[in-house]
Amino acid sequence: MSPSQEPVFPEYETETSQTSRLIKKFKETPFVPIGMGGFAAVVAYGLYKLKHRGDMKMSLHLIHMRVAAQGFAVGALTCGVLYSMFREYVGNPKE
Repeated sequence: MSPSQEPVFPEYETETSQTSRLIKKFKETPFVPIGMGGFAAVVAYGLYKLKHRGDMKMSLHLIHMRVAAQGFAVGALTCGVLYSMFREYVGNPKE
């Protein structure tokens, strides 16, 4: 690319680090990392409790942990969608 040409997508041509892009994305959609963190926490808790599940069958324990992890992730994404809808339509309504 010659110096006289302008970049096609200037926002992608600038030198930005991965962390700055990640922080920008987290600010745009704050509930996605919350959902990912909650999912990871539920999975970690399930693995911790795997040894101390008592007389519960392994498959039943895994089903409960899967439902809890999915529920947390879907709940966080739903809250994120509701938040973005609120911000777009109620926060600054277009006339």
